[in-house]
Amino acid sequence: MTEITQLALRAREASRALARTSTTVRNGALVAMAAALLAHADRILAANAVDMEAARVAGTPAPLLDRLMLDEGRIAGIASAVEALAREVDPIGQVVSGHRMPNGIQLRQVRVPLGVVAMIYEARPNVTADAAALCVKTGNAAVLRGGSLAIHSCLAISDVLAEAATSAGLPEHAIQSITSTDRAAADELMSLHGLIDVLIPRGGAGLIRNCVENSRVPVIETGVGNCHIYVHSAADAEMALRIVMNAKCQRPGVCNAAESLLVDEAVCDTHLPAILRALHEAGVELHGDERTRALGVGDVIPATEQDWGTEYLDLKMSVKVVAGLDEAIAHINTYGTQHSEAIVTGDYAAAERFLDEIDAAAVYVNASTRFTDGGEFGLGAEIGISTQKLHARGPMGLAALTSTKYLAMGDGQVRP
Repeated sequence: MTEITQLALRAREASRALARTSTTVRNGALVAMAAALLAHADRILAANAVDMEAARVAGTPAPLLDRLMLDEGRIAGIASAVEALAREVDPIGQVVSGHRMPNGIQLRQVRVPLGVVAMIYEARPNVTADAAALCVKTGNAAVLRGGSLAIHSCLAISDVLAEAATSAGLPEHAIQSITSTDRAAADELMSLHGLIDVLIPRGGAGLIRNCVENSRVPVIETGVGNCHIYVHSAADAEMALRIVMNAKCQRPGVCNAAESLLVDEAVCDTHLPAILRALHEAGVELHGDERTRALGVGDVIPATEQDWGTEYLDLKMSVKVVAGLDEAIAHINTYGTQHSEAIVTGDYAAAERFLDEIDAAAVYVNASTRFTDGGEFGLGAEIGISTQKLHARGPMGLAALTSTKYLAMGDGQVRP
């Protein structure tokens, strides 16, 4: 039996014990886990320093370095998010629906844990804590596999959390991490149908595609965000500028950052030049169509077909002038990744059409796509942002880590 299979078997056993724990015990474990992160901050920072040095030597882009980097403030933020989950309402045991059948049987549909949740993710150490904490809150065992870029950080956080959870009364092996960064380890994890209940990949397009195409374990597809801002003909110029700059530049290396700007031809000459100048000043590399380049505002690289579908995760952005709302909607539904899309407009009818016709997990009117986040949506910590339509869609909080079962209470009924 391989190490990965043994780990999954231990997780399966732990999941059964976890399902029997009370809300009070699990909340106590979360408080202990948060305190442990703060108490062992030096240990975590030392591990992160190893990852950061290796990433710099490898020439890792600045936005990815930002996602990888931890400091005392970020660890405090992670710990705060873990502790905050202890104050959230426990979804386990919640009654989703219920009724009395004509034969007198009382039927209830209630939330239950999924069982064993596996995550494969890349250069974001905070995902380790978010995933472990969300799984503890919902009574799921967690099997975590961080990427090579963040492996020392992820393992340090996982070890600290696992030790604290066990000390607080949770079963051993409720939180486990795979130490190997070999692809073979991830491939084996994806093959363990029957031991792993669900797999959540969180990272770049290649990682997610590999999991969706090759996993024998059910997958929740997350994260790839080719997000658009569409400046409509009725957009306020100042508002449009503010939203575009926030969506692109506030944190460019995350999945809800805007990657593409569409501008209505009716306001191309009045609104777009100021936006282009501001993006240039912020260091954004622009890839534009002929109409955009014809404005002569700074250096705009000719856009290719590939640019329209690219998630840059960097200070880069594609820009296209469109004929109107119909072309904007068609373009977004063709090249978007069903993550987050936004329109800037003062036209109520245009806003309603955009909300109705755009196929995405989150659709905005006059707001930045950067708000697509579990914390911003009031869900607490999130385990990822689902871009699929089954089971969960959008930011996935506690409810997304549950299933349901029917409880039927009778008094001797038999089916005729």
